[in-house]
Amino acid sequence: MSELRLSVLDLVGLRPGEEASEGIARSVALAQHVERLGYQRFLLAEHHSIAGIASSATAVLIGHIAGATKSIRVGSAGIMLPNHAPLVVAEQFGTLEALYPGRIDLGLGRAPGGDFHTMRALRRDLKQTGDDFPALLEELRTYLGDPRPDQVVHAFPGEGSRVPVLLLGSSAFGAQLAGMLGLPYAFAAHFAPEYLYAAARLYREMFRPGVLQEPYMMVGVQVIAAPTDAEAKRLFTTPQQRFLRLIRNQPVELLPPVDSMDGLWADYEQAAVESKLGAAIVGSSETVRAGIEKLARDTGAKEIIAVTDTYDFDDRLRSYELLAEAVRPVPTV
Repeated sequence: MSELRLSVLDLVGLRPGEEASEGIARSVALAQHVERLGYQRFLLAEHHSIAGIASSATAVLIGHIAGATKSIRVGSAGIMLPNHAPLVVAEQFGTLEALYPGRIDLGLGRAPGGDFHTMRALRRDLKQTGDDFPALLEELRTYLGDPRPDQVVHAFPGEGSRVPVLLLGSSAFGAQLAGMLGLPYAFAAHFAPEYLYAAARLYREMFRPGVLQEPYMMVGVQVIAAPTDAEAKRLFTTPQQRFLRLIRNQPVELLPPVDSMDGLWADYEQAAVESKLGAAIVGSSETVRAGIEKLARDTGAKEIIAVTDTYDFDDRLRSYELLAEAVRPVPTV
């Protein structure tokens, strides 16, 4: 038995009319706050061409936040590897590891992080299916490991740094690959919960000792904790509105909470949003603790990566405080 770990996933969300600098300043303050609360990691996601999210230059933000904190691990969840040359990623994260030794995590995914036109702007091969992800991953891990006798290209900095790699996913692909390579696996239940339990089971079944000797499952999930269930549900209308605007192809800035979503969405839109947020854990400390305990028990998760988007920053700080109080100590198997 071990104690469940807590981490944070941040998209650097903006309110309407805000400059990126304001959202980034909040992210720094949040990282410092959760560091004091004992959270394990502060992770940032790569997204492109999405108005309302300022986390596109993920490696730059990681360095900025690591420099403003002292002990919390800082990393990506994730870098979308098909968008980048593996050598460049190795050099970036090798540099970060040199600056902040023992505190950098490299979470990797294979999604584009944007739409078709964004893929084109990123100079991706438009015929890519993600099938080359294992080869890209192997190339990247080669650059971060010890040099090989026949190796021609080297990452400086990066070589020999062994920056910890974890795989992200929302399907069988990532679960299977992470298991086969003996790597940590993080499932993106905060926006794609449908396959969560099947992926967790597949990861355990496919796991072979590699970097790790036993599976290490992480689950990204929407969490909003408040003094009462009613208040938490009201705060939850902010991420509901964000996902509603996302499926409408509108900017996804953080909007103030509302008393009810009735009248704001059509029935089919409500169904789509609720399917995306189906794993969300929302409520009082007692409700949140029960939800986290069930999630950890049903998935075998060792770590919860909490995604908490509220309009008011103080509500966000409080939610992470209540989550830390509610969850510790939650044992895992």
